[in-house]
Amino acid sequence: MDYKSVLNKIVKAYRHILGNNLVGIYVHGSIAFGCFNWNKSDIDFLVVTNKVPSLQEKVDMIQTLLNLENQTTKKGFEMSVVLERHCNKFIYPTPFELHFSNAHIQKCKNDLTQYCADMNGTDKDLAAHFIVTKAVGVVLYGKDIASVFGEVNKAYYLDSIKSDIADSEDDIEKNPVYVILNLCRVCAFIKNDLILSKEQGGEWGIENIPKIYIPIVKSALKNYCDDEDLLLDKDLAKKFAAYMKSEIFISD
Repeated sequence: MDYKSVLNKIVKAYRHILGNNLVGIYVHGSIAFGCFNWNKSDIDFLVVTNKVPSLQEKVDMIQTLLNLENQTTKKGFEMSVVLERHCNKFIYPTPFELHFSNAHIQKCKNDLTQYCADMNGTDKDLAAHFIVTKAVGVVLYGKDIASVFGEVNKAYYLDSIKSDIADSEDDIEKNPVYVILNLCRVCAFIKNDLILSKEQGGEWGIENIPKIYIPIVKSALKNYCDDEDLLLDKDLAKKFAAYMKSEIFISD
């Protein structure tokens, strides 16, 4: 199974479930950037609706993703349902009506109805998702991106991506590849106003960070892109995280 086939199944199911309430389905993340890796990437998409889906519609949407669990990547899906009015006129943190990722699979399997009833609120991450969607997003179904997604203040995007790397010195031991490449792409935005994928961020890092840290970034890139073993000096990695954070938070 390839990601296009999986996404086609989701589009077909969601069109049936939501009917005229469905405004559009939009892919962001590694697929949109053109650097998707079946072994490393999740499938990121936003579902935009006119009004809040009913509880049964929410259950059916999540059940669709659960049914595809064995046909998708190891990292699975990251999906958020957002109202069109919150896409047109951006609010930060952004309200969402439903969210799903691999982190929630067990809760969904334990009591899907309760999960769907509870899973709504606001999410700072949506600022970054909206910015990426506006820059490189792919329309799977529905209205074009420019007519759905309004302007997102870059200060909100910056706050969103900064919050994602706040604990990077600790997180780099647990999830080194993600943290290393993410630090690079956040720094690229701070310094050069670039919106990059993790892969592109790593490539930017190799050209722009001190030489002592380049082997760390190269190793992370090779692991991310080619599944090569990660060769990591843990002490140097922590120093790298501290250095990158000092560059990122320099204006705070």
